Amino acid sequence: MGIAAPRFTSYVPLTDLTPSPGNPKRHEIERIIESIESHGFLDQPVTDERTGRIIGGHGRREALIEMQSRGMRLPDGLLLDDDGGWLVPLQRGWSSRTDLEAKAVIIKLNRLPEAAGWDPRPLAEYLEELATGDAELFDSLAFSDEEMNDLFRKVDPESLPGGPADLDERQDQGAAGGDTGFADSGDNDRSRTVCCPACGELFSPGQ
Repeated sequence: MGIAAPRFTSYVPLTDLTPSPGNPKRHEIERIIESIESHGFLDQPVTDERTGRIIGGHGRREALIEMQSRGMRLPDGLLLDDDGGWLVPLQRGWSSRTDLEAKAVIIKLNRLPEAAGWDPRPLAEYLEELATGDAELFDSLAFSDEEMNDLFRKVDPESLPGGPADLDERQDQGAAGGDTGFADSGDNDRSRTVCCPACGELFSPGQ
């Protein structure tokens, strides 16, 4: 006899996703649309079985409705029903005990991930790798100047892989006949350089 999973995924019509009234979380719908369009639908909404309303995924619901109204293609991760409607993966199985608990969980699902913040050095290394490897992906993260300046105050760019110290070492190796790790792209490619968010050096994406 199989064991019933306490949490499971069901594909439900987008039109059946009922939002919780008065949800206080703001959403950047255009950024959510860009992420879904680029990477597919990755984060399932969560439903409250007691109320039949979602407690997580309000922004994703709004983004999908907007995408459908614009005639955009079906995102990866969704299905089509027989009538061409969009079917969305929904996490099922949880029930609130009271309306107050449901409201508390709505806040927690949004607040807890943001409360811890970021570990500065790994974040700086990720951003440096993205900026030098794929400028378009880096731009899609939409880090503000204020956020980047705050990161600069916490992380010494000299200590990062690809930072000035590392670059100087590779240049010294190149002068001695070694490989610097950077191809000579020529003058025509210099316009495609980007400024590394972590160390301030100019790099050509993909090199």
